[in-house]
Amino acid sequence: MMGQPADTRLTPSVAFEICERTTSAAVLDGSIASLGGQYVLGLRAVDCRNGRVLDAEQAQATRKEDVLNALSQIASRFRTRVGESLATVEKYDTPLVEATTPSLEALKAYSLGQKNRATGGDTAARPFFIRAVELDPNFAMAYAHLSTTYGNHGEPELAAENIRKAYALRAKVSEPERFYIESHYYEYGTGELEKAVPVFEQWQQTYPGYYSPYTTLGFIYRLMLGDPEKALEQAREAMRLEPNHALNYFNLGVDYIFLNRLEEAEAVFRQAEERKLENDGMPRARYWLAFLKGDPTRMAQIASAAMGKPGKEDRILAAQADTEAWYGRLNAARELKRRATDSALRNGDKEAAALAAAEGALLEGAAGNLKLARADANAALKLAPNRNVRDSAALALAQAGDTAAAEKMAAALDKDFPLDTLVQRYWLPLIRAAIALQRKDPRRAIEILQVANAIELGDSRLIAVHLRGEAYLMLHDGSHAAAEFQKFIDHRTLVMNAEWGALAHLGLARAYTMQRDTAKARAAYQDFLTLWKDADSDLPILKQARSEYSKLN
Repeated sequence: MMGQPADTRLTPSVAFEICERTTSAAVLDGSIASLGGQYVLGLRAVDCRNGRVLDAEQAQATRKEDVLNALSQIASRFRTRVGESLATVEKYDTPLVEATTPSLEALKAYSLGQKNRATGGDTAARPFFIRAVELDPNFAMAYAHLSTTYGNHGEPELAAENIRKAYALRAKVSEPERFYIESHYYEYGTGELEKAVPVFEQWQQTYPGYYSPYTTLGFIYRLMLGDPEKALEQAREAMRLEPNHALNYFNLGVDYIFLNRLEEAEAVFRQAEERKLENDGMPRARYWLAFLKGDPTRMAQIASAAMGKPGKEDRILAAQADTEAWYGRLNAARELKRRATDSALRNGDKEAAALAAAEGALLEGAAGNLKLARADANAALKLAPNRNVRDSAALALAQAGDTAAAEKMAAALDKDFPLDTLVQRYWLPLIRAAIALQRKDPRRAIEILQVANAIELGDSRLIAVHLRGEAYLMLHDGSHAAAEFQKFIDHRTLVMNAEWGALAHLGLARAYTMQRDTAKARAAYQDFLTLWKDADSDLPILKQARSEYSKLN
């Protein structure tokens, strides 16, 4: 509105002009300067309507170590003098050195971590949070944000370990910090999403101007609770409150993709690029969008640009592997998954590497390569047997016919994660349903999967839907089977390049065949065989599909 360059600094005069233009109440100006061996801190508030100084505070710190104490003193006096009630000042007046850290160096490292996370992503921020807790082992918020960087990159064990440390140190934190720690503790520490969501909502009500609870709650609605519409509402509000954080662009763009609003997603990603805001997941999100728009040239450009970049390379390699599997090129997918695993290991992300291997096992199992599926699952478990890896590996083993091992792992998951929402309401039903299908008990599989119905859209691969469709096929119930596999078509932009989306066409063909609808069956077989026209010729499921199609004709 003012015609200023985007990187114009908010000097007191510029800030005052913005305050006038937006009819805000006041503008705050803070300062710190060295005076001999001491530090002088100042804080001033000016009324935007008339330029009157509402309050001016000053304090001295004799040593650098005393700066945070001096800042807390100024803040307490300032809040009272500009009109905050004594009751709320006392309620929320936790000294900075107690709420955050007494170490100025630890605070500096933490602040750099926050800055790097906003503009460069979790991998760029993580070393600063690690440094912060090294400088101050009681720095609760540094542990909390370190946990988030691990959680966002598929490292659940390290995420849980660090959020539990933060939770144990939460006694003296400020109110906003307490909300952050407790909400993320239920998300990463115990997995109790039904407890996490109310804390995030209370946080929003208490501090309606802060973006973070909207950001994370939107993520939970999208990827854990399977409600992309609610996720979009949260992401929009997060973006409104904080348009300078890369994660908000990533979340909003992916929410638009899930809801098949591809042009709006592209506009969001373009805006992030123009503002030089990037995070670890952004290249993969752009790659998904290019895949859905049928733009292989753009996909290749995005993948090439991510190579050699820690935190991005392994994700884009995994996305490329999914694309190869979508087209039935399992040999190529296998090699890309191996490279994704190696890339994650080079970056020190052992858990993410193991998860890539476990997801490779699921791909092999879906394509009928049962021996390779078992080998990949066991290799992943050996590398890092965390919760996410055990979930995927157990399911892969069940689908590959090793029901004894899968059953044993399911029992262990049940025992180790009794409160975890996704383990109890999604992964255990999937594993047990897959075991039931191996034992030729489709009715039991359908019954077990009822628990997962409410959140099954939280998994973009729609594995629960696929298993239910297979169960109906086993029951020769073509009508219900077709309804399940049709969900993959209806949610095409949610499924993106997951192999199960391609296999759904084969499931539909089989379902229509059972209904004696030859025309629809033929069309569905042709859709699948067209997608897999360049597939590896030795895939068991491809041989079956060709045989079935020839008999249909």
